[in-house]
Amino acid sequence: MRIIIALLIFSLLIIVHELGHFLLAKRGGIRVNEFSLGMGPRLLSKQLGETRYSLKLFPFGGSCMMEGEDGLYEEETLEETGDSREDRREESQRKLPSYSFGAKSVWVRISVVAAGPVFNFILAFLLALFIIGSIGYDEPRVQGVAEGFPAQEAGIQPGDKIIKMNHTRIHVYREVSMYVQTHQQETVNVVYERDGERYSVTLEPKQAEDGQYYLGFKGGGVQVRGGILKTLEYSLYEVKYWISLTIQSLGMLIQGQVGADEVSGPVGIVNAIGESYETSRQDGFFYVLLSMAYMSLLLTANLGVMNLLPIPALDGGRLVFLFLEAIRGKAVDPEKEGMVHFAGLMVLMAVMVLVLFNDVRQIFF
Repeated sequence: MRIIIALLIFSLLIIVHELGHFLLAKRGGIRVNEFSLGMGPRLLSKQLGETRYSLKLFPFGGSCMMEGEDGLYEEETLEETGDSREDRREESQRKLPSYSFGAKSVWVRISVVAAGPVFNFILAFLLALFIIGSIGYDEPRVQGVAEGFPAQEAGIQPGDKIIKMNHTRIHVYREVSMYVQTHQQETVNVVYERDGERYSVTLEPKQAEDGQYYLGFKGGGVQVRGGILKTLEYSLYEVKYWISLTIQSLGMLIQGQVGADEVSGPVGIVNAIGESYETSRQDGFFYVLLSMAYMSLLLTANLGVMNLLPIPALDGGRLVFLFLEAIRGKAVDPEKEGMVHFAGLMVLMAVMVLVLFNDVRQIFF
């Protein structure tokens, strides 16, 4: 059952991502040749109009294949034409069908490429609406302070509401924990509210027995229910939190604050989904649904952020080339761009193999 649920979640995220590309391509007048879920050989396939809809063997990944998306153009030799490569490329682009990806304006193409990650964020917001509407949000209110730590020494009391930490606005309590974790040993100016009055204190983190630095706040676990407007507002904050956490985690990974063995791939995610399912099903169907919505929210926010990274072969890498085209007024040589994306794809595949190996090692050894 846990594998089936994981596949359903992965499928939802992929379909929504590719649907973003699909809908914006259709809106821009671009022909979509195939819309598929999965990778590898086709298991099921049906042609509807100009588009083939396919279900493929391997349940990870998906695609929205558009006419002329690869930017290929008919090659001629220099000896045959006497023209430069740039002249031949421009000529071939003028011959592209009007319904092809490459024939559209750069801003239409940017919207199509960006739509995938944007749709992941939209899905994250809809999932957050369900979660916040069901159980409320974790208000950033202090439940207690640890003895001997800076928060207690500065006079912060249970019931105080954290408003800001340095220049970061705090909306949910988890942002307090995230800030402390990602700004170890940094002096923090904390603005908090008590009985309608705001106060400001400067705290120096203190090292605990586990080697981590803390301010001494205790909180979380208390959910606050609000009306429709509050639900909408805090659903946005929920999405913002997961996007920020993903970005901060990537920064910690690059800086060596997070080890490579703490990074999870598909196998690790399936295992985490399974554990979450097993824990929540004891409380009933609603809590299973809530738990799976939470996992989906986390994953779709991560997928959106990761796809926007300026890495070749990802949507973010393609956007880099499109923005360069918008600035320069002409496209980068498709051959050179293709080589860059191919190299990026090879690196990504190597990373995926390493992450997969790490997942298996952590689960079975």
